[in-house]
Amino acid sequence: MTGAVLIAAAAPAAAHWSGSSGVGQAAALNHSSAGLNRSPAGLNRSPAGLGLHVRASPADHAAHSSKAARRPRPSSGSPSSKAQPTPAPQAKAAATRPRHRKHPHTAASSVYGDPLRAVSGLIPERIDQGVDFGGSGPIYAVGDAVITNASGDNYGWPDGGWITYRLTDGPGAGLTVFVAEDVRPTVAVGQTVTSKTVIANMFAGGAGIETGWAMASGFTAESQLPEAGSISGAGPFPTEVGLNFEELLQALGVPAANNRYDYPSGVLPSSYPADWPSALGSSH
Repeated sequence: MTGAVLIAAAAPAAAHWSGSSGVGQAAALNHSSAGLNRSPAGLNRSPAGLGLHVRASPADHAAHSSKAARRPRPSSGSPSSKAQPTPAPQAKAAATRPRHRKHPHTAASSVYGDPLRAVSGLIPERIDQGVDFGGSGPIYAVGDAVITNASGDNYGWPDGGWITYRLTDGPGAGLTVFVAEDVRPTVAVGQTVTSKTVIANMFAGGAGIETGWAMASGFTAESQLPEAGSISGAGPFPTEVGLNFEELLQALGVPAANNRYDYPSGVLPSSYPADWPSALGSSH
């Protein structure tokens, strides 16, 4: 009975607050809270309507990061301003140097020439210790040089080809170039050559060729030296030394390698020009 009495007592009160006399009391309550700006309109106003900046939730950030991670890697025609992959620890020393300049595919020097200009079906492949290519035909020296190795049976490289020469002129004077793998030498150790000298014939074997910077001794690729990062055939690739040689080739008219926009590993020794177009331009 007590519950029924309470319910019955509450009913008139509810009716009283909903009636005309209740308007005054509700208005009084609303008036007393006006300083707090708690009107229904104020409570229902969206953040956008208030001009507020809403911070993204962790889930939003995660979704954005996932989309960014799926963006395709830039191709050889992409602008250099594209974001690059996170640098490997040994590559951080080179992070402040401008990377991946897009060079015109035209001869830029009267001192050096495109060494692959007569190769039939030339296929640019990846940059590793040097730069890999497919095709067949004659290979020229980059410029004036002296042959320091000329072997067709060096078993440290696929199919045995190993030719090196030390440049004697131009911005790369004193540096040593190697040509390896599917090649047979047409020169001998000690021979003087120019950019018009065929130093090897490339054949269509299973390996293609690799060409790049060699140690001064001509023993193997420069990238394997400690000062270049001690990077051998196991990688990681591309190497800074390989990328530098590819930039020289591009400046001479050779098509770009397919991984030239990957972040390089290792270190480029200070004896190598960091900007081949400028170096070649000043050698005219």
